[in-house]
Parts: sequence; structure tokens; C-alpha cells
Amino acid sequence: MNDRLPYLAVFGLLLGMFLAMLDGLIVGTALPTIVGDLGGLDHLPWVVTAYMLAGAATTPIWGKLGDLYGRKITFIAAIALFQAGSVLSGLAQDMGQLIAFRAVQGLGAGGLMVGALAIIGMLVPPRHSGRLQSMIGVIMPIAYVGGPLAGGLLTDYLSWRWTFFVNLPFGAVALLIIATRIHLPPIERVKVRIDYGGAALLTTAIVALTLLSSWGGTTYSWFSPQILALAAGGVLALAAFVAVERRAAEPVIPPRLFHDRDFTLAQILSFLLGAIMLSVTNYLPQYMQFVQGTSPTLSGMLLLPLMFGMLGAQLITGHLISRNGRYRRYPILGGALTIAGTLALLLLEAGTAAAAASALSLLVGAGMGLVTQSTTLITMNSAGPRDMGAASGTLTLLRTIGGSLGIALLGGLYAGNMRADLSARLGPAAAERLTAGGELTPHLLPDLPAAVGEAVREAVTSGLHGLLIGAAVLALIAFAASWLVRETPLREHPPAPAEPAVTGPEQRERRDGGEAARLSAEKAT
Repeated sequence: MNDRLPYLAVFGLLLGMFLAMLDGLIVGTALPTIVGDLGGLDHLPWVVTAYMLAGAATTPIWGKLGDLYGRKITFIAAIALFQAGSVLSGLAQDMGQLIAFRAVQGLGAGGLMVGALAIIGMLVPPRHSGRLQSMIGVIMPIAYVGGPLAGGLLTDYLSWRWTFFVNLPFGAVALLIIATRIHLPPIERVKVRIDYGGAALLTTAIVALTLLSSWGGTTYSWFSPQILALAAGGVLALAAFVAVERRAAEPVIPPRLFHDRDFTLAQILSFLLGAIMLSVTNYLPQYMQFVQGTSPTLSGMLLLPLMFGMLGAQLITGHLISRNGRYRRYPILGGALTIAGTLALLLLEAGTAAAAASALSLLVGAGMGLVTQSTTLITMNSAGPRDMGAASGTLTLLRTIGGSLGIALLGGLYAGNMRADLSARLGPAAAERLTAGGELTPHLLPDLPAAVGEAVREAVTSGLHGLLIGAAVLALIAFAASWLVRETPLREHPPAPAEPAVTGPEQRERRDGGEAARLSAEKAT
């Protein structure tokens, strides 16, 4: 690791990233208990989706604010907003309040990942950051699997509200470390314009597409006026966003970043991986609780093989890339393992032993770990110094959007398969009574007649199979895309401090021309 970056400072950055990732999943095992306390089963998916959407919509803005006004101060502001949202979520008195406060929490979370990655990218060159990349890789599987585990423990032994209050001491430690131990070169203060129009259009597109994925085929038919309007609105907002970004003086996502093929491919892989990762880690605990009859705590613990698969793959990948600088093989191998892992999970049945069900998650975890590590490194190596924040923000944005759309779309497959199977076994009327009004929770199963309980277990398993088939298709697309990645030499030196922003057309033309020449020279070497 670069000697100029103390371990304590790195710990503060990683802690901020950890909190952002953890809270995307920590409520997963607590959701049945939250419904029992606050009601509102119909709005339950939005406890997760509101957080993810708010984070996705604001990620590019945080990245650009960091590039323009200073990455340290924007990172501190993100932590403070995240803490405020955590307090409010823990104090929520109904489902509407909880969803709104989760959105506030997500606004802060959008700046945590992008801020940490941008600061690290300015201090450590990719060629010599294998150990640091491994540390980043370590926290992701811990957060993604430790989230459900921590949520289960806190719900079982304290209260679901502590899934939010637990952020406060850790956030305070991160805030103290960042404020006192991170020292970045000063940036020149210039008058700039934030691309609010682009940010608004991007947010509109994300919300429209998420609602479309969530409601299509379930709440509304795919050809209903509501779904067609959402589809049209999402496509128009995306088209307008691209047009606005091409003309904006300081776009939230600079189009020049996508001139690099490897950068573009890394974002595609990150999007697909986010959809697979968030969906699998959110719905496997539901299978464990409904079908295996485990507690929230144990359902989280049964995902430990998935965590160790991700952890081992990222540690090994970081070490190997640091040693020889070669990375192209890892997203290819990761895509193949993710396909195999999702297909292996189709072996899960209502009668599968809990230990066997847990072990089957190892393979998909290893595949996701390989792809995660390599996409982060490719992104940071492809961006110029002045775009480091925007690049890391785009990576986080695409992974978050992928997760949000993945939970909506693949979750829709889960719900649709489950309802269809339940209706086939018990009849439409009985299935509707079970699934309406928040009555169907894991705690209800022991009190149901044996035949009904068995039908519910089979239906949940069928729902999970639908989700896994969708995840396998996404993994196949990622595997195909990974073959297009090129092996570009990793930078040997830290990037120079970012140039001050310029807004005139002639200055932008000279600046972009110089950046293109630099990238061409790097690739030639």
C-alpha cells in the first residue's frame, strides 16, 4: 500500500463504504417483523427500493460535487446525511414514514461509496493497489451477507429499529477519522454549474424503469396504459439525459468516459452483477425462513458460504492482479462461475437440508467476487484524474441501479411464480387470503394446517426458482460481455491532482483533446 495513506485513514474510508453497502440488505431479515409492527405489506419492497433509488439518483451528483468542491468535505456531508436518515428510520411510526426516511438515508449513502473510491483513486495508483483493492473487496461480501445476519441478530435480540440505530456509533467513528486523518491536496475554487437538469432526467428515468420492473406483470399487465406510460417516460427521459449530458459544461456522467471500451464494459458488468447480487442475497434469506423454518439470525448465518466465496475470490484476485497487472481473465471466469452458481441453486427444493442449501451458495459467491474486484479496478484505471469522482460514481450508480431494477424485476418473477404455484395448490381464493393484508409471514406457518404449510413452502421454492432462472440469464449476458474486455496496462503512478473545471467551449475542446491524447498514449504503452 502507498505509504502516504495511513491504515487508520483507509479504515475510515472503508467503514463509510461498509455502512452504505450494509444498509442495502440489513433490513432483509427484519422485514417480516417490520410488517407485523407497522403493517403495510403491499409497500414492503419499497423499504429496500426507496433506499436504493435515492442512492442511485444522487451518486453521480456526489461524484461531481467531490470533483468540483473537494472530496473530503462532500464525503463528510454524505456521512452526516446518512446518519440523520438512520435516526429517522429507527424512529418511524408507520410504513410511509419508514419508506420516506429510508430515502433520506439513501441520499447520504449515494455519497459514501463514490466518495471513498474517489479519494482512494487519487492517492493510490491501480498498479500498486492490489492490497487496498483486496481490502475493498473484503468489505463487500461481509456487508452483503453480514447485512442479513446482523439484521436477524438485532431483530431477534433487540428490535428491528436497531438495524438503523446500529449505524450511529460506526458512522461517528468514520466521521472522526475522515475529518482528522485524511489530507488531500487543495483544489482551486472555481465557479461551476451543477448539471441539475441531467440529474433530474436521470432520476426520472431510474424511477420510471424501477416502477415498470416492479409493477409489470404483477400490479398491472405488461400492456396496460400504466406500464406503457412508464416505459415511454423512461425511454424519453434516458434519451433526453444523453442529449443534455452532451451539451452540459459539467455533466454528472461525462460522456467521454464511455469512449473507453473497457470502462463501458465494466459498467455493464457492474450493472448486471448488482442485479444478481442484490436479488440473490435478499431472497435467499426468505427461502431459509419460509422453507427451512430458520430464525432471522440463522437465515443470515446460512449465507456465510456465499460470503466466504466472495471474500476468497476477491482476496486472491487482488493479490494476483497486484503481482502481474493482468486482469482480463477474472471477469470471464467470474461470469462462468456465476452462471454455474445460479444454476446450482436451482437444486434447492422444499425438502433440501439447510446445510446443503447453505453450501450451494458458495459457487455463486465466488463468481460475484471475481467480477466485483475486476470491474472496480478497470473503472479506476480507465478514468483520467479529473474524472476520478465521476468514474467511481458511475460505477456505484450502475451497480445500484442494477440492484434496484434487479430486486424489482427478479422479485417480480419470484412473486409471480409463488402466487401461481400457491393458486394451483390451494385455489385462487385461498391463495389471495394468504398473501393479502400481511398475513403470510414465517411466524404464521406453524399455526397453519399441515397441507397449507407445505403448499406455502413449495410455492416459495417455486418463486425462488423463477428468480434464479432470471439471474442465470443475466449472468450469461455478463459472461458474454466479459470476453470483450481488453488488457490495458495499469498505471504505475498516482494520478496528478485534477485540473480546475472549465466551462468555455474552446477550453473544453482543448481539455478533452488533451485527455484523449493522454489515454491514447497510455494504451500505446
